[in-house]
Amino acid sequence: MTTPQSTAPEEYDVIVVGAGPTGENVADRTAAAGLRTVIVESELVGGECSYWACMPSKALLRPVAALADARAVAGSREAVGGGALDPAAVLARRDSFTSHWQDDGQVQWLRDTGIELVRGHGRLAGERQVTVESEDGGERLLVARHAVAICTGSRPVLPKDVPGLAEARPWTNREATGSPTVPRRLAVVGGGVVGVELATAWRALGSQVTLLVRGGGLLPRMEPFAGELVADGLRTAGVDVRFGSEVASLERRAADGTSGGATEGASSEVTLVLGDGQRLTVDEVLYATGRAPRTADVGLEQVGLHPGDWLDVDDSCTVLGVEGDWLYAAGDVNHRALLTHQGKYQARITGAAIVARAEGRPLDTARWGAHAASADSAGAPQVVFTHPEVAAVGLTLDAAERAGLRVKAIDQDLGAVAGASLYGDDYKGRARVVFDLDRGVLVGASFVGPGVSELLHSATVAVVGEVPIDRLWHAVPAYPTISEVWLRLLEGCRG
Repeated sequence: MTTPQSTAPEEYDVIVVGAGPTGENVADRTAAAGLRTVIVESELVGGECSYWACMPSKALLRPVAALADARAVAGSREAVGGGALDPAAVLARRDSFTSHWQDDGQVQWLRDTGIELVRGHGRLAGERQVTVESEDGGERLLVARHAVAICTGSRPVLPKDVPGLAEARPWTNREATGSPTVPRRLAVVGGGVVGVELATAWRALGSQVTLLVRGGGLLPRMEPFAGELVADGLRTAGVDVRFGSEVASLERRAADGTSGGATEGASSEVTLVLGDGQRLTVDEVLYATGRAPRTADVGLEQVGLHPGDWLDVDDSCTVLGVEGDWLYAAGDVNHRALLTHQGKYQARITGAAIVARAEGRPLDTARWGAHAASADSAGAPQVVFTHPEVAAVGLTLDAAERAGLRVKAIDQDLGAVAGASLYGDDYKGRARVVFDLDRGVLVGASFVGPGVSELLHSATVAVVGEVPIDRLWHAVPAYPTISEVWLRLLEGCRG
């Protein structure tokens, strides 16, 4: 698949740096249009989502939800009894979803699609130029006739000022989704999506989990009730949730108690000293405290940009501040919406823009145009696969008010809907829509409860489609389903 090393420039129509889901989708679109496309990747083809994020984490979390659903209904509850998950079976299933961290299948897809692959570290070397350094130190120069797309994603951020952090060898999402064993005791630092999902998964697999959150709530970018219900769910599952907790220092000790950091792979434990002086000893500590762009070493300085920065783009994902409309950035790296599905959406927009410019056609960058990633700001959906689940799209009430919209929130107890009571005994959940009073449309929706992820696409269609409430009133939900909550929510909008 990889062509031989050459000292002469190799010419393509499009060069894509990064073979995660975003890069693959950009390349797919341009190759399908007949543009000779090459993709450059230094790790596994398929990227973070396939091997260290979305797929393995959801493979870990699905058994948690399945068992909880079975226990929520009389009859099936008795069938499953009080048994726990089988960690070996769950981890084996997780490994199958990552293809055991082998990318043969993804490489074959590139081959079948007509996309060329160059393995190595890609860096911009000037206008429409990318150098690729292979593992053996060899270097190749690739030149694009039309476009270069940077799709290198993001990386986990670790704090720089915590004594002993490096020696403690903390987990990031990569270790936490790929661990071959279940730690007896796990500390999770951070109350965002990664923190709450992996706290859920490892607690269900048998770890004693302590969740340390600097602020006063979970999931701070979502409606406040989402974090409150997830915190209740974690505590019910046995997670020790501590708000207002900050880690002051860490120390990893060998199993025999000697300090100085045990050698990697040896039996050891980590002691966390918290800001209030309390000490917490665990076997592993996971830091889930944010993401940064993978742009520190992609040659941004060669085109007048600053290494390590998020890439600022317009709605067509064309990088701003670079002359000539040839450089694009899609996915996490542009910081518009750090979600795999939004990265793939941006990739489709990016690919279409590259093709249009290559064919000499003007771009349609009007809101909701063919070359505008408008949904990033207006209708990006997200699911948090905790128990209960959280599903949200568009603006929260607070975000809508800060944007200057005249809105009202309509709340509904999900447990009061007939379909929810059939879904599970003592179903607990909540729904909210944010209604724009001036335009008569929804600008946001949030659901918390078991199984609510399946409600999300209907809400996304309503928000992105800006469907008038009077027309939504005629979209009749089937009885008896949880979707009947829409009737109650729309009644609140109609007043």
